[in-house]
Amino acid sequence: MSQDIQRIGMAARYSEAAVFNGIVYLAGMVPERGDTDIRGQTEDVLEQVAQRLQEAGSDKSRILRAQIYLTDIREITVMNEVWDAWVVPGAAPPRATVQAALANPAYRIEIVVTAAQA
Repeated sequence: MSQDIQRIGMAARYSEAAVFNGIVYLAGMVPERGDTDIRGQTEDVLEQVAQRLQEAGSDKSRILRAQIYLTDIREITVMNEVWDAWVVPGAAPPRATVQAALANPAYRIEIVVTAAQA
């Protein structure tokens, strides 16, 4: 028996999120405010992650995995400060952080999250 896939925030090229079998898959979240530093961009992206998870029936305490892409890995310390203040104590998910070129040169960070529904 197949289950339906729920898509949230659909555009022509991609969806902001997909939900299947109780698992929420977020697209790569990038800053809406590209003119800020890594701290501001990380806060912006994490706000978006929390919002998309809520829309999909989940929250940041249910994150199963996070992938973080930084344009400059030397900014990981500041990004980690924001991440550590945001993540739920005792519920830090498995995470990978790598340096990568992003689609827009103004972006300093992109985060991809997979979570369980509540």
